[in-house]
Amino acid sequence: MSKRRRKVLPQEPVRCEIETLGHDGRGIARAEGKVQFVDGALPGETVMAKMVSTRSKFDELRTLEVLEAAPDRQQPPCDFADLCGGCSLQHMSADAQIRFKEDTLREHFAHFGGIEPQEWVEPMRSPATLGYRRKARLGVRYVKARESVLVGFREKRNSFLTDIDRCVVLDPRIGDRIKPLRELLHGMVAFDRIAQVEVACGDDVAAMVFRNMDELVPEDREKLIAFGQAHDLHIYLQPKGPDTVHRIWPESSGRDGERLSYSLDEFDLTMKYHPMDFTQVNAGINQNMVHRAVEWLDVQPGERVLDLFCGLGNFTLPLARKGGQVVGVEGDDAMVVRGRENAQLNGLDNVEFFGADLHGDFTGQSWAKEGFDKILIDPPRSGAEDICKYLTAFGASRIVYVSCNPATLARDAGVMVRNGYRLVRAGVMDMFPHTTHVESIALFERE
Repeated sequence: MSKRRRKVLPQEPVRCEIETLGHDGRGIARAEGKVQFVDGALPGETVMAKMVSTRSKFDELRTLEVLEAAPDRQQPPCDFADLCGGCSLQHMSADAQIRFKEDTLREHFAHFGGIEPQEWVEPMRSPATLGYRRKARLGVRYVKARESVLVGFREKRNSFLTDIDRCVVLDPRIGDRIKPLRELLHGMVAFDRIAQVEVACGDDVAAMVFRNMDELVPEDREKLIAFGQAHDLHIYLQPKGPDTVHRIWPESSGRDGERLSYSLDEFDLTMKYHPMDFTQVNAGINQNMVHRAVEWLDVQPGERVLDLFCGLGNFTLPLARKGGQVVGVEGDDAMVVRGRENAQLNGLDNVEFFGADLHGDFTGQSWAKEGFDKILIDPPRSGAEDICKYLTAFGASRIVYVSCNPATLARDAGVMVRNGYRLVRAGVMDMFPHTTHVESIALFERE
């Protein structure tokens, strides 16, 4: 059987009249009845673009030149924005990015849930749009033809790594050190055996976790330690699975020695976590998001509160500070342990953490039998459609839903409304400036 031949793409630039913006941030144009998705283009613009792929129903292109710019266009703050896939909206003004995310949430509510909140709240803007990102995974690749190591994010819509020497969106403790990190890796014996570098930043400490595919020779370990010392970074190795992650600099001093931390000042809380744990990437937005969630739930002393997908207690402990009896439930046992550690660290005895399968009916669990007055839910991107069917059994007066995916929030909102709740408020939170990621929050009240 012969292999299917790739279509030969036109080499001449194509003129595109951009009509609107897709949910993935690409401009949408049409030519002879065929849809064109154009990277780097905004509605109302005329651009010259290069064809990068073609299919029967649509073409994909990349902007080469803007002939007529939209008022919302800005100069990207990063030199690598046109190529790097870490961001997709750096060419769009901050106000336009917020409008785009609000429109995305509105459209999903209308399309998937067929509903609209009684009140659209003002969007929550990020205190910083650069240097805000505290968590990331950096790809590492040795390019034999160039005899060099690349470190960074994938290019837009392909698997190649972008050749960058800094990242303005990452926390500067990491983003300003891409070039020396690349030079470090290039000088190691294992220059082609480091698969990736996970980075995590706490309030006081930044960490790098190196995924080493082979055991490192002593010389390489010493180079990593020296790099950590020179740049004030904690250095970890991950020789196999996540449970093999261990710190080599500074030397670990027991379990607490491998923790980073961040503060929730409004609630007088210090949250400790391992560099591989899930935490919110934007510390400024997280502070404001927790405030809004706690304010909307309006927990009163003596009320029972349920926090589903509670993680290390990011919402659980602030809710406990309000005087209710709070139950945090998480599917990851390691995070249940982390939540208990943080409750003890902060002297809270009105909170409990439990592990449970959060994909089915949990109303019969021991921790659920007494019911709940208020509920907070912060699920993964897949949402919580099945769970929402059972939440109504508790009869909670208020439910706050924090979402990282507007499509599943809208779908789940429809389930809640059909089961006796009304969507009172909703709005977006700009957790990831310069990207199409839409973080949002919604308040439901029992009819």
